[in-house]
Amino acid sequence: MEFYFLGTGAGMPSKQRNVSSIALLHPKMTWLFDCGEATQHQMLHSPIKPRKVSTIFITHLHGDHIFGLPGFISTRAALEGTTLLTIFGPKGIKEWLDATLRITGTYLRYPLDIIEVEAGQTYEQEGFQIHVEALEHRFLAYGYRIEGQEEKGALRVEALKQLGIPSGPLYRQIKQEETFRFEGIEYRSIDFLGEPKPGIKLAVLGDTVPCDGSIRLAQEVDVLVHEATFADSEQDHAGRFGHSTARQAAEIALKAQAKKLLLTHISARYVDQEQRLEVEAREVFEESYLMTDHQSVVIKG
Repeated sequence: MEFYFLGTGAGMPSKQRNVSSIALLHPKMTWLFDCGEATQHQMLHSPIKPRKVSTIFITHLHGDHIFGLPGFISTRAALEGTTLLTIFGPKGIKEWLDATLRITGTYLRYPLDIIEVEAGQTYEQEGFQIHVEALEHRFLAYGYRIEGQEEKGALRVEALKQLGIPSGPLYRQIKQEETFRFEGIEYRSIDFLGEPKPGIKLAVLGDTVPCDGSIRLAQEVDVLVHEATFADSEQDHAGRFGHSTARQAAEIALKAQAKKLLLTHISARYVDQEQRLEVEAREVFEESYLMTDHQSVVIKG
């Protein structure tokens, strides 16, 4: 599993950074978080196939996070996308998309399911739990926490061999079922498995000032994706516009005991000095990393 950053800029595109969009790549699925203008163009220079995208999570309805959505939806159909596309987002996204598709005469070859979320809701999506929390921005904004299922521990092969159980189909049954039988005796599978591995935990936040919702979403996650629009010297300016500094993002990661922080949504004003944002974040939280367009990060639990 990995994050692939299609757009890491704030407000409007620059020559170095497109506006917001992040892909979550998994062997069984591809998800998007936000879909700013020209996201589909960014995909042309990436390993992401539009028809493979199954779910899109929209954090809020500001243009730099959604203006690429109608184009992407249309292109997905033109590229022979036929499977269900599910879109999660704030209230108003269904009205906007329905009107846009209707007025432009856009025909889709696939079913489109638009789910308008509210704070505190939890959804099941493709084997993962998605928890939604409200953030604090100038506009209604949300963050998403993604939790994978706990994985069973590794087989205790030596213990199985001591019983005379040979490797083969029975090993698969032990991993998949609660009990198994060998030579007429029933055994509990759990007695032949190691410690279970916790499921992956991720958090992707939309635009926000530091708030309690951010900490709840980021609590003990393996990876936190957080905006870092401004440098620390512009903290007051950031607050007035509903944004965070890189240092503030790091403080959220520290308080929430996250393992890794990925900084995105970077203002174009730092084009020649953006590494200062990473430096400021690392003064608070060492595992802070400034993202760039087309950068990928492998996720390890």
